Parts: sequence; C-alpha cells; structure tokens
Amino acid sequence: MRKALKFLHTLGASAYAGALLAYAVILTYAPQGTPRAYADMRASIDVICSYLLVPSLGIVLVSGLLAMAAHKPFLDLRWVWFKAVLGIGTFEGTLVVISGRARSASELAADIAAGKADQAALSSVIASEWGGLIVIGALAVANIVLGVWRPALWKPSRAVVSGGASAPG
Repeated sequence: MRKALKFLHTLGASAYAGALLAYAVILTYAPQGTPRAYADMRASIDVICSYLLVPSLGIVLVSGLLAMAAHKPFLDLRWVWFKAVLGIGTFEGTLVVISGRARSASELAADIAAGKADQAALSSVIASEWGGLIVIGALAVANIVLGVWRPALWKPSRAVVSGGASAPG
C-alpha cells in the first residue's frame, strides 16, 4: 500500500510539474497575433488546467494524506506536516490563481475574438499571471525538495519515535 501511494504521489507530482511547465511554454511561445489565435492559446491553457493540472494536484494531495495515514511514523515527522500544509496551500492557489484565472481568461478571450468584449477587461484577469505561476511553481519545487531531502532538523528526536527507535527517513 505504501509503495502504491508513493508511486501515485510521484506520478501526480510529475504530471503537475509538467502541466505548470506546459502552461508557461504555451503562454510564451503560442501564436498570439490575432484575437482568434489568442483565444485558442487561452483555450489550450484552460484544457491543461482542467484535465491535467488540477486532477494531478488532487492525486498528489490525496495520495500524500493517505500515505500519512498508512504509514504512522510519518505523523511524527515535522517535515511531513509542513509538506502537507504546503500541499494544501498549493492546491488552493492552483484552484484560485492558476486554474480560475485560466478559465476566466479563456472565456474572456473567446468573447473578445467574437467581438462581444473589450480587450481592456482581459488585462485585469491576466495582470499577475506570471507572478502566480512563479509562486505556485516555487511551492511545488519546495514540496518536491522536502519529499526528497527529508530534512533531519525537522525529524523528532529518537526518544519521541517509539521508545528510542530511529524514524524511517
């Protein structure tokens, strides 16, 4: 069970990181010369968020929490709890800042391409898009670093974990 959860957690984290990278690559390199091309680019980003970014982050969050429950020594490790808090923050930020804005920008860009909305309305939606991507990306990297590094300073003393036995790393 523990290995299956770790596999799901790693797979989800890889998909999440890939989706963030795909978002940034599309935002940087996709054709944006016409309102229709811009709307198509925004629709692509929305699809990535809806079908890859948010589901993979859900897998990461759920598998991480289940791993904590399945492997009791994790409950005594401070880095695990810090990683869980970062994961929940990353999930909330992804839903609101990344996915929510991607959907709004996609809908607004489609309206602009159809002549139903003014282009100025879009600027407020995407004003801090790169900043949000950078912050969420940094949180994702911090979670990966914590999962790989497993800082010794954040582990309980040996006396705390089952009567002197060392904690599994």
